[in-house]
Amino acid sequence: MSKIVHPYAHRLVILRDWKSRWFATDAKFASYLKTDVLVREFLQKKLRGFYVSSIEFERSQKSTHLIVRTSRPGMLIGRSGEGSIKLKNDVLKFMKKKGLTVPEELKLDIVEVPNPEADAHIVAYTVAEGLEKRMPYRRVIKQTIEKVMQVRGVSGARIVLGGRLGGAEIARGEELKRGSIPLQTFRADIDFAREKAHMSYGDIGIKVWIYRGQIFSKDK
Repeated sequence: MSKIVHPYAHRLVILRDWKSRWFATDAKFASYLKTDVLVREFLQKKLRGFYVSSIEFERSQKSTHLIVRTSRPGMLIGRSGEGSIKLKNDVLKFMKKKGLTVPEELKLDIVEVPNPEADAHIVAYTVAEGLEKRMPYRRVIKQTIEKVMQVRGVSGARIVLGGRLGGAEIARGEELKRGSIPLQTFRADIDFAREKAHMSYGDIGIKVWIYRGQIFSKDK
């Protein structure tokens, strides 16, 4: 029987690294994990619209390093770094409010995504933005997938929508695929993302797969 596996988890260690990188004893593990989950949820909600690809954590004994990858770092950093300082203070305030473990030192790094059209999270958000602007859903996914396929190194892409498309009473799905997406191949560099478009009549689910060719040990 076939099983559906998350494309990111399927390639952990082989091609991907964990999004939270730290080691803790049993006593601290639960509080660290809770902090990671809640802070990530808080930032995803707060930074919606800033084209964020991923939020990563690195911890040492005294400090926590937070890495936000985005295609528009200037929007986040702001003039003379005001935006990043405010964001750092908001994270610390949120930690105190929720009673989470506040680190002695919190470092916040905003890193630019070099190729946003080949990043599934940014592409998924672009589709959501188009749907929220009430553009025809077929045109949105067609234009997006064509833009993705023009990027050098992309060998395949697939976008799936699900929900009350076009405001219809009965929910249904719509799918568009270009090129190949070998989900079972471990060395296939497949980026996957889920997103929601918040419409007045309910949410529309979006899934994006982008196949960026095969990675061999010499390329790592």
